[in-house]
Amino acid sequence: MKSFLRRAGLALGALVLVIASLAAYAAIDGIPRYAPPVVAELHVEATPARLARGRQLFTLTCAGCHVDEKTGRATGHRLDEMPPAFGEIYSANITRHPARGIGAISDGALEHLLRTGVRPDGRYLPPWMIKAPHLSDEDLHSLVAFLRSDDPLVAPSDVAATPTRPSFLSKVLTHTVMKPLPAPASPVVAPPASDKVAYGRYMLNALDCYSCHSPDFMKVDILHPERTPGYLSGGNALVNGEGKQILSANITPDERTGIGRWSEADFVRAVRRGVRPDGRLLHWPMEARQALGDDEAAAIYAYLRTVPAIEHEVARPPAPAVAGAASPGQRAFERYGCPTCHGNEGVGLGGAADLRRANEHLASDEALRAWIDDAPAIKPGTRMPGWRGIIREEDYPPLLSHVRSLSLPRYASASPTN
Repeated sequence: MKSFLRRAGLALGALVLVIASLAAYAAIDGIPRYAPPVVAELHVEATPARLARGRQLFTLTCAGCHVDEKTGRATGHRLDEMPPAFGEIYSANITRHPARGIGAISDGALEHLLRTGVRPDGRYLPPWMIKAPHLSDEDLHSLVAFLRSDDPLVAPSDVAATPTRPSFLSKVLTHTVMKPLPAPASPVVAPPASDKVAYGRYMLNALDCYSCHSPDFMKVDILHPERTPGYLSGGNALVNGEGKQILSANITPDERTGIGRWSEADFVRAVRRGVRPDGRLLHWPMEARQALGDDEAAAIYAYLRTVPAIEHEVARPPAPAVAGAASPGQRAFERYGCPTCHGNEGVGLGGAADLRRANEHLASDEALRAWIDDAPAIKPGTRMPGWRGIIREEDYPPLLSHVRSLSLPRYASASPTN
Protein backbone atom coordinates (compact mmCIF):
# COMPACT_ATOMS: atom_id res chain seq x y z
CA MET A 1 0.00 0.00 0.00
CA LYS A 2 2.81 2.40 0.90
CA SER A 3 4.53 1.55 -2.37
CA PHE A 4 1.33 2.34 -4.29
CA LEU A 5 0.88 5.68 -2.50
CA ARG A 6 4.52 6.54 -3.16
CA ARG A 7 4.13 5.83 -6.88
CA ALA A 8 0.87 7.80 -7.01
CA GLY A 9 2.52 10.72 -5.24
CA LEU A 10 5.45 10.66 -7.67
CA ALA A 11 3.07 10.53 -10.64
CA LEU A 12 1.03 13.44 -9.28
CA GLY A 13 4.18 15.42 -8.62
CA ALA A 14 5.41 14.77 -12.15
CA LEU A 15 2.07 15.89 -13.56
CA VAL A 16 2.17 19.10 -11.52
CA LEU A 17 5.72 19.72 -12.72
CA VAL A 18 4.72 19.23 -16.36
CA ILE A 19 1.76 21.59 -16.02
CA ALA A 20 3.90 24.19 -14.23
CA SER A 21 6.61 23.88 -16.89
CA LEU A 22 4.06 24.29 -19.68
CA ALA A 23 2.55 27.35 -17.99
CA ALA A 24 6.00 28.90 -17.49
CA TYR A 25 6.94 28.21 -21.11
CA ALA A 26 3.70 29.74 -22.38
CA ALA A 27 4.14 32.82 -20.21
CA ILE A 28 7.66 33.39 -21.57
CA ASP A 29 7.02 32.40 -25.19
CA GLY A 30 3.75 34.35 -25.56
CA ILE A 31 1.55 33.71 -28.58
CA PRO A 32 3.26 30.91 -30.54
CA ARG A 33 4.81 31.07 -33.98
CA TYR A 34 4.72 28.39 -36.64
CA ALA A 35 6.70 27.64 -39.74
CA PRO A 36 5.98 30.24 -42.44
CA PRO A 37 3.21 28.77 -44.60
CA VAL A 38 3.76 27.75 -48.20
CA VAL A 39 0.90 29.21 -50.22
CA ALA A 40 -0.14 28.95 -53.83
CA GLU A 41 0.36 31.84 -56.20
CA LEU A 42 -2.90 33.74 -56.54
CA HIS A 43 -4.02 36.98 -58.11
CA VAL A 44 -7.61 37.95 -57.36
CA GLU A 45 -9.34 39.76 -60.20
CA ALA A 46 -11.24 42.80 -58.91
CA THR A 47 -14.53 42.77 -60.81
CA PRO A 48 -17.30 45.26 -59.96
CA ALA A 49 -19.40 42.42 -58.52
CA ARG A 50 -16.55 41.25 -56.32
CA LEU A 51 -15.79 44.76 -55.07
CA ALA A 52 -19.44 45.29 -54.13
CA ARG A 53 -19.71 41.94 -52.36
CA GLY A 54 -16.32 42.44 -50.72
CA ARG A 55 -17.36 45.80 -49.34
CA GLN A 56 -20.50 44.28 -47.88
CA LEU A 57 -18.54 41.44 -46.26
CA PHE A 58 -15.93 43.87 -44.95
CA THR A 59 -18.67 46.00 -43.39
CA LEU A 60 -20.32 42.96 -41.80
CA THR A 61 -17.22 41.14 -40.55
CA CYS A 62 -14.16 43.41 -40.42
CA ALA A 63 -15.19 47.05 -40.01
CA GLY A 64 -16.50 46.80 -36.46
CA CYS A 65 -13.12 45.67 -35.13
CA HIS A 66 -10.69 47.34 -37.52
CA VAL A 67 -12.15 50.71 -38.57
CA ASP A 68 -11.07 53.45 -36.17
CA GLU A 69 -13.52 56.35 -35.92
CA LYS A 70 -10.57 58.72 -35.39
CA THR A 71 -8.84 57.89 -38.68
CA GLY A 72 -11.89 56.80 -40.68
CA ARG A 73 -9.83 53.88 -41.95
CA ALA A 74 -9.13 50.27 -41.01
CA THR A 75 -6.15 51.23 -38.86
CA GLY A 76 -7.24 49.21 -35.82
CA HIS A 77 -8.17 50.20 -32.28
CA ARG A 78 -8.63 48.78 -28.81
CA LEU A 79 -11.32 46.09 -28.60
CA ASP A 80 -12.95 47.01 -25.32
CA GLU A 81 -15.84 44.63 -25.90
CA MET A 82 -13.55 41.61 -25.61
CA PRO A 83 -13.67 39.69 -22.31
CA PRO A 84 -10.91 41.01 -20.02
CA ALA A 85 -9.75 37.43 -19.44
CA PHE A 86 -8.10 37.51 -22.89
CA GLY A 87 -5.98 40.54 -22.02
CA GLU A 88 -5.69 43.99 -23.58
CA ILE A 89 -6.64 43.43 -27.19
CA TYR A 90 -5.99 45.73 -30.17
CA SER A 91 -6.99 45.08 -33.76
CA ALA A 92 -4.46 45.41 -36.55
CA ASN A 93 -3.96 48.01 -39.26
CA ILE A 94 -5.36 46.26 -42.35
CA THR A 95 -5.08 49.17 -44.77
CA ARG A 96 -2.98 48.79 -47.92
CA HIS A 97 0.06 50.38 -46.30
CA PRO A 98 3.06 48.16 -47.22
CA ALA A 99 4.72 48.30 -43.79
CA ARG A 100 2.06 49.22 -41.23
CA GLY A 101 -0.77 47.39 -42.95
CA ILE A 102 -1.24 44.39 -45.26
CA GLY A 103 -0.15 45.97 -48.53
CA ALA A 104 2.94 43.78 -48.87
CA ILE A 105 1.10 40.49 -48.27
CA SER A 106 0.31 38.51 -51.43
CA ASP A 107 -3.26 37.57 -52.28
CA GLY A 108 -2.54 33.90 -51.62
CA ALA A 109 -0.91 34.60 -48.25
CA LEU A 110 -3.76 36.91 -47.28
CA GLU A 111 -6.38 34.27 -48.04
CA HIS A 112 -4.34 31.71 -46.09
CA LEU A 113 -4.18 34.12 -43.16
CA LEU A 114 -7.95 34.67 -43.22
CA ARG A 115 -8.57 30.91 -43.39
CA THR A 116 -6.08 29.69 -40.79
CA GLY A 117 -4.98 32.64 -38.64
CA VAL A 118 -1.28 32.27 -39.58
CA ARG A 119 0.58 35.26 -41.01
CA PRO A 120 3.22 34.89 -43.75
CA ASP A 121 5.96 35.07 -41.09
CA GLY A 122 4.36 32.25 -39.11
CA ARG A 123 2.84 34.41 -36.38
CA TYR A 124 -0.49 33.11 -35.12
CA LEU A 125 -3.43 35.44 -34.69
CA PRO A 126 -5.41 34.19 -31.69
CA PRO A 127 -9.18 33.70 -31.25
CA TRP A 128 -10.17 37.37 -31.18
CA MET A 129 -9.17 37.61 -34.84
CA ILE A 130 -12.15 36.15 -36.70
CA LYS A 131 -11.11 33.36 -39.06
CA ALA A 132 -13.04 32.51 -42.23
CA PRO A 133 -13.16 28.73 -42.54
CA HIS A 134 -16.78 28.80 -43.72
CA LEU A 135 -16.57 31.67 -46.20
CA SER A 136 -16.86 30.43 -49.78
CA ASP A 137 -13.85 30.74 -52.05
CA GLU A 138 -15.71 33.29 -54.16
CA ASP A 139 -16.70 35.40 -51.16
CA LEU A 140 -13.13 35.22 -49.87
CA HIS A 141 -11.87 36.42 -53.26
CA SER A 142 -14.37 39.29 -53.03
CA LEU A 143 -13.14 40.28 -49.58
CA VAL A 144 -9.51 40.26 -50.73
CA ALA A 145 -10.43 42.27 -53.81
CA PHE A 146 -11.98 44.92 -51.58
CA LEU A 147 -8.98 44.99 -49.24
CA ARG A 148 -6.83 45.69 -52.33
CA SER A 149 -9.17 48.39 -53.64
CA ASP A 150 -8.99 52.19 -53.67
CA ASP A 151 -11.82 52.46 -51.15
CA PRO A 152 -11.05 55.13 -48.50
CA LEU A 153 -11.61 52.61 -45.69
CA VAL A 154 -8.53 50.63 -46.74
CA ALA A 155 -6.44 53.44 -48.23
CA PRO A 156 -2.81 53.19 -47.02
CA SER A 157 -2.27 54.65 -43.56
CA ASP A 158 1.01 54.67 -41.66
CA VAL A 159 -0.74 54.57 -38.27
CA ALA A 160 1.05 51.97 -36.15
CA ALA A 161 -1.36 49.58 -34.47
CA THR A 162 -0.90 49.21 -30.73
CA PRO A 163 0.51 45.77 -29.84
CA THR A 164 -1.91 43.45 -28.09
CA ARG A 165 -1.07 42.47 -24.53
CA PRO A 166 -2.40 38.92 -24.23
CA SER A 167 -3.18 37.59 -20.78
CA PHE A 168 -1.52 34.57 -19.23
CA LEU A 169 -4.71 32.65 -20.01
CA SER A 170 -4.50 33.56 -23.71
CA LYS A 171 -0.87 32.45 -23.85
CA VAL A 172 -1.67 29.10 -22.26
CA LEU A 173 -4.74 28.52 -24.42
CA THR A 174 -2.85 29.24 -27.66
CA HIS A 175 -0.21 26.68 -26.65
CA THR A 176 -2.80 24.03 -25.87
CA VAL A 177 -6.35 24.06 -27.23
CA MET A 178 -6.49 27.08 -29.52
CA LYS A 179 -4.49 26.26 -32.63
CA PRO A 180 -4.37 27.50 -36.24
CA LEU A 181 -7.19 26.19 -38.39
CA PRO A 182 -6.39 23.82 -41.25
CA ALA A 183 -6.57 25.15 -44.77
CA PRO A 184 -9.58 23.69 -46.64
CA ALA A 185 -8.76 20.43 -48.41
CA SER A 186 -11.34 21.08 -51.13
CA PRO A 187 -13.12 24.12 -52.63
CA VAL A 188 -15.58 25.91 -50.36
CA VAL A 189 -18.78 26.69 -52.25
CA ALA A 190 -21.77 28.65 -50.94
CA PRO A 191 -25.22 27.11 -51.40
CA PRO A 192 -27.58 28.92 -53.76
CA ALA A 193 -29.56 31.76 -52.24
CA SER A 194 -32.72 30.02 -53.48
CA ASP A 195 -32.14 27.32 -50.83
CA LYS A 196 -33.18 29.63 -48.01
CA VAL A 197 -32.30 27.42 -45.03
CA ALA A 198 -28.94 26.30 -46.40
CA TYR A 199 -28.01 29.82 -47.43
CA GLY A 200 -29.06 31.15 -44.02
CA ARG A 201 -26.81 28.60 -42.32
CA TYR A 202 -23.98 29.66 -44.62
CA MET A 203 -24.43 33.34 -43.83
CA LEU A 204 -24.73 32.77 -40.08
CA ASN A 205 -21.50 30.76 -40.04
CA ALA A 206 -19.69 33.08 -42.43
CA LEU A 207 -20.56 36.08 -40.25
CA ASP A 208 -19.43 34.19 -37.11
CA CYS A 209 -22.74 34.79 -35.30
CA TYR A 210 -22.37 31.55 -33.35
CA SER A 211 -19.25 32.67 -31.45
CA CYS A 212 -20.98 35.45 -29.55
CA HIS A 213 -24.41 33.83 -29.34
CA SER A 214 -23.18 30.55 -27.83
CA PRO A 215 -22.44 30.47 -24.08
CA ASP A 216 -18.63 30.49 -23.99
CA PHE A 217 -15.98 31.70 -26.46
CA MET A 218 -13.53 29.07 -25.20
CA LYS A 219 -15.89 26.20 -26.01
CA VAL A 220 -16.80 27.25 -29.55
CA ASP A 221 -16.12 24.60 -32.19
CA ILE A 222 -15.04 26.83 -35.06
CA LEU A 223 -14.82 24.09 -37.68
CA HIS A 224 -18.12 22.47 -36.62
CA PRO A 225 -20.23 25.29 -35.13
CA GLU A 226 -23.30 23.13 -34.52
CA ARG A 227 -21.25 20.96 -32.15
CA THR A 228 -20.63 23.94 -29.88
CA PRO A 229 -22.16 23.36 -26.43
CA GLY A 230 -25.36 25.41 -26.12
CA TYR A 231 -25.19 26.37 -29.81
CA LEU A 232 -26.81 29.81 -30.25
CA SER A 233 -28.44 29.74 -26.82
CA GLY A 234 -26.65 32.90 -25.65
CA GLY A 235 -25.19 33.85 -22.31
CA ASN A 236 -21.67 34.68 -23.49
CA ALA A 237 -20.18 37.50 -21.40
CA LEU A 238 -19.32 40.62 -23.40
CA VAL A 239 -18.62 44.23 -22.45
CA ASN A 240 -20.72 47.21 -23.57
CA GLY A 241 -19.63 50.79 -24.22
CA GLU A 242 -20.01 51.69 -20.54
CA GLY A 243 -17.63 48.93 -19.49
CA LYS A 244 -20.46 46.86 -18.02
CA GLN A 245 -20.95 43.16 -18.60
CA ILE A 246 -23.67 42.24 -21.04
CA LEU A 247 -24.75 38.73 -22.02
CA SER A 248 -25.45 37.66 -25.58
CA ALA A 249 -29.02 36.73 -26.48
CA ASN A 250 -30.53 33.29 -26.95
CA ILE A 251 -31.43 33.14 -30.66
CA THR A 252 -32.67 29.55 -30.77
CA PRO A 253 -36.39 29.08 -31.53
CA ASP A 254 -37.30 28.48 -27.89
CA GLU A 255 -40.59 30.34 -27.38
CA ARG A 256 -39.93 31.48 -23.82
CA THR A 257 -36.22 32.30 -23.68
CA GLY A 258 -35.30 32.58 -27.36
CA ILE A 259 -36.83 34.07 -30.50
CA GLY A 260 -39.46 31.38 -31.06
CA ARG A 261 -42.29 33.93 -31.08
CA TRP A 262 -40.58 36.32 -33.47
CA SER A 263 -41.83 36.56 -37.03
CA GLU A 264 -39.50 36.82 -39.99
CA ALA A 265 -40.27 40.55 -40.18
CA ASP A 266 -39.46 40.91 -36.47
CA PHE A 267 -36.08 39.27 -36.96
CA VAL A 268 -35.16 41.21 -40.09
CA ARG A 269 -36.01 44.50 -38.37
CA ALA A 270 -34.01 43.58 -35.27
CA VAL A 271 -30.93 42.51 -37.20
CA ARG A 272 -30.94 45.28 -39.79
CA ARG A 273 -32.39 48.18 -37.77
CA GLY A 274 -31.53 47.18 -34.21
CA VAL A 275 -35.11 47.26 -32.87
CA ARG A 276 -36.68 44.29 -31.07
CA PRO A 277 -40.35 43.34 -31.50
CA ASP A 278 -41.12 44.90 -28.10
CA GLY A 279 -39.69 48.23 -29.29
CA ARG A 280 -36.55 47.97 -27.20
CA LEU A 281 -33.19 48.46 -28.89
CA LEU A 282 -30.41 45.96 -29.26
CA HIS A 283 -27.43 46.65 -27.05
CA TRP A 284 -23.85 47.18 -28.22
CA PRO A 285 -21.64 45.27 -29.03
CA MET A 286 -24.51 43.83 -31.09
CA GLU A 287 -24.82 46.36 -33.89
CA ALA A 288 -27.52 46.85 -36.48
CA ARG A 289 -26.34 45.01 -39.60
CA GLN A 290 -27.65 47.45 -42.17
CA ALA A 291 -25.30 46.09 -44.83
CA LEU A 292 -27.13 42.77 -44.65
CA GLY A 293 -29.83 42.42 -47.27
CA ASP A 294 -33.43 41.75 -46.27
CA ASP A 295 -33.28 38.45 -48.12
CA GLU A 296 -30.07 37.45 -46.35
CA ALA A 297 -31.49 38.29 -42.92
CA ALA A 298 -34.65 36.34 -43.81
CA ALA A 299 -32.52 33.35 -44.83
CA ILE A 300 -30.72 33.43 -41.46
CA TYR A 301 -34.12 33.48 -39.76
CA ALA A 302 -35.23 30.47 -41.82
CA TYR A 303 -32.15 28.56 -40.69
CA LEU A 304 -32.62 29.55 -37.05
CA ARG A 305 -36.11 28.06 -37.16
CA THR A 306 -34.48 24.68 -37.84
CA VAL A 307 -31.90 24.60 -35.03
CA PRO A 308 -32.74 22.84 -31.75
CA ALA A 309 -34.64 25.08 -29.36
CA ILE A 310 -32.73 25.46 -26.11
CA GLU A 311 -34.45 26.80 -23.03
CA HIS A 312 -31.76 29.06 -21.61
CA GLU A 313 -32.79 32.14 -19.66
CA VAL A 314 -30.36 34.96 -20.29
CA ALA A 315 -30.50 38.03 -18.06
CA ARG A 316 -31.34 40.99 -20.26
CA PRO A 317 -30.14 44.52 -19.55
CA PRO A 318 -32.73 46.51 -17.57
CA ALA A 319 -34.77 49.08 -19.44
CA PRO A 320 -33.18 52.55 -19.33
CA ALA A 321 -34.11 54.39 -16.14
CA VAL A 322 -35.41 57.46 -17.93
CA ALA A 323 -37.87 58.62 -15.27
CA GLY A 324 -35.19 60.14 -13.07
CA ALA A 325 -33.25 61.81 -15.85
CA ALA A 326 -32.59 65.51 -15.36
CA SER A 327 -33.95 66.74 -18.69
CA PRO A 328 -36.02 65.68 -21.73
CA GLY A 329 -32.83 65.46 -23.77
CA GLN A 330 -31.15 63.18 -21.28
CA ARG A 331 -34.28 61.03 -21.13
CA ALA A 332 -34.26 60.67 -24.92
CA PHE A 333 -30.52 59.92 -24.85
CA GLU A 334 -31.14 57.10 -22.38
CA ARG A 335 -34.39 55.89 -23.96
CA TYR A 336 -32.64 55.12 -27.25
CA GLY A 337 -29.74 53.38 -25.54
CA CYS A 338 -27.13 55.98 -26.52
CA PRO A 339 -25.04 55.48 -23.33
CA THR A 340 -24.32 51.85 -24.25
CA CYS A 341 -21.94 53.15 -26.94
CA HIS A 342 -21.33 56.80 -26.00
CA GLY A 343 -21.34 56.57 -22.21
CA ASN A 344 -23.34 58.97 -20.05
CA GLU A 345 -20.85 61.77 -20.65
CA GLY A 346 -20.62 61.39 -24.41
CA VAL A 347 -17.58 59.14 -24.71
CA GLY A 348 -17.54 55.37 -24.61
CA LEU A 349 -15.11 52.95 -23.03
CA GLY A 350 -11.52 53.62 -24.05
CA GLY A 351 -12.46 56.87 -25.82
CA ALA A 352 -14.72 55.16 -28.36
CA ALA A 353 -17.80 56.79 -29.93
CA ASP A 354 -16.70 60.25 -28.74
CA LEU A 355 -19.43 62.92 -29.00
CA ARG A 356 -17.34 65.68 -27.47
CA ARG A 357 -16.41 67.11 -30.87
CA ALA A 358 -19.87 66.86 -32.37
CA ASN A 359 -20.21 70.65 -32.47
CA GLU A 360 -16.98 70.97 -34.39
CA HIS A 361 -17.78 68.33 -36.99
CA LEU A 362 -21.56 68.82 -37.25
CA ALA A 363 -22.03 72.56 -36.86
CA SER A 364 -25.76 72.76 -37.62
CA ASP A 365 -28.67 70.86 -36.14
CA GLU A 366 -29.57 69.79 -39.68
CA ALA A 367 -26.16 68.18 -40.09
CA LEU A 368 -26.34 66.51 -36.69
CA ARG A 369 -29.79 65.11 -37.40
CA ALA A 370 -28.70 63.88 -40.83
CA TRP A 371 -25.82 62.05 -39.14
CA ILE A 372 -28.12 60.45 -36.57
CA ASP A 373 -30.63 59.49 -39.27
CA ASP A 374 -28.20 57.83 -41.67
CA ALA A 375 -24.58 57.86 -40.49
CA PRO A 376 -23.55 54.84 -42.64
CA ALA A 377 -24.45 56.74 -45.83
CA ILE A 378 -22.40 59.76 -44.71
CA LYS A 379 -19.39 57.83 -43.43
CA PRO A 380 -19.19 54.28 -44.82
CA GLY A 381 -17.76 51.86 -42.30
CA THR A 382 -18.89 53.80 -39.24
CA ARG A 383 -20.21 51.79 -36.31
CA MET A 384 -22.99 54.32 -35.84
CA PRO A 385 -26.30 52.86 -37.12
CA GLY A 386 -28.96 54.88 -38.90
CA TRP A 387 -31.89 55.90 -36.70
CA ARG A 388 -34.35 57.24 -39.25
CA GLY A 389 -37.82 55.92 -38.47
CA ILE A 390 -36.83 54.78 -34.98
CA ILE A 391 -36.44 58.04 -33.07
CA ARG A 392 -39.76 59.79 -32.54
CA GLU A 393 -40.06 63.20 -34.18
CA GLU A 394 -40.82 64.98 -30.91
CA ASP A 395 -37.63 63.53 -29.37
CA TYR A 396 -35.26 65.10 -31.89
CA PRO A 397 -35.09 68.70 -30.54
CA PRO A 398 -34.25 67.75 -26.95
CA LEU A 399 -31.95 64.93 -28.10
CA LEU A 400 -29.97 67.22 -30.39
CA SER A 401 -29.71 69.80 -27.63
CA HIS A 402 -28.45 67.20 -25.18
CA VAL A 403 -25.80 65.97 -27.62
CA ARG A 404 -24.71 69.60 -28.06
CA SER A 405 -24.40 69.93 -24.29
CA LEU A 406 -21.95 67.02 -24.22
CA SER A 407 -19.70 68.61 -26.81
CA LEU A 408 -16.89 71.08 -26.16
CA PRO A 409 -16.95 73.98 -26.57
CA ARG A 410 -20.56 74.37 -25.52
CA TYR A 411 -22.91 74.88 -28.42
CA ALA A 412 -24.29 78.39 -28.87
CA SER A 413 -27.68 77.99 -30.50
CA ALA A 414 -30.97 79.74 -30.72
CA SER A 415 -32.74 76.38 -30.67
CA PRO A 416 -34.73 75.54 -27.53
CA THR A 417 -32.65 74.16 -24.72
CA ASN A 418 -33.69 71.20 -22.68
